[in-house]
Amino acid sequence: MARTAVSRRLGGGPLRWRAARLTDRRIESEAARTLVFEVPGWPGHVAGQHLDVRLTAEDGYSTQRSYSVASAAEDENVELTVQRVSDGEVSPYLLDDLALGDLVELRGPVGGWFVWRPEQTEPVLLVGGGSGLVPLMAMVRTRRAVGSRTPFRLVYSVRSPEYQLFASELRRGDPGLDKTYVYTRSAPPESPRPPGRVTASDLSSAGWPPDFEPTCYVCGSTGFVEKAAGLLVALGHHPGRIRTERFGPSG
Repeated sequence: MARTAVSRRLGGGPLRWRAARLTDRRIESEAARTLVFEVPGWPGHVAGQHLDVRLTAEDGYSTQRSYSVASAAEDENVELTVQRVSDGEVSPYLLDDLALGDLVELRGPVGGWFVWRPEQTEPVLLVGGGSGLVPLMAMVRTRRAVGSRTPFRLVYSVRSPEYQLFASELRRGDPGLDKTYVYTRSAPPESPRPPGRVTASDLSSAGWPPDFEPTCYVCGSTGFVEKAAGLLVALGHHPGRIRTERFGPSG
């Protein structure tokens, strides 16, 4: 993808494309990296929102993908945590070819429902599957950045420890944030449960009772979201307090 074509393609309007320069890259797991972008004129975002990334080749071919913002709303830079799709088009380029100092185009932020704002005081249940943890991590980071005491509980379903995102950061701990890991294929020896998909028992024991009226955020693949949201409703959570975000294998 061309790096010089970016500056000539920026348009106007409320969701205009902005040039974003890669300034740092962090390893999150075997298949995922966090990319840190400097975006002059970035209007700011709310935890849980996403944005579009556009790449343009020298011959004019252009393609774009949507990614959740991983950084806290207060951060001056924009962080995206990208998981490799082996037969994908965009994620391998972002992870392997995009070099520090290179430009891409970003448009956003987008979304007003799947967001958490610091003025919310009700308990929060975060349920993430795989890379669905990313927008939930933006909520965790925003809560930490503003010193919020809103109680958070996180249920993170992940294939195995090798695929776990933000492992070291989550190990450090945040007061008022309880974490439960559900490993679906391979669990570490200290795990209290055998590998398997998330169950009603997981969400009941690690989540909040429905009469606490928590806001539940569920993010992951379509199958994961439909199952987890269905389990929450079956446990007695009001559908209006369950906010979902799903993604597909667009690469």
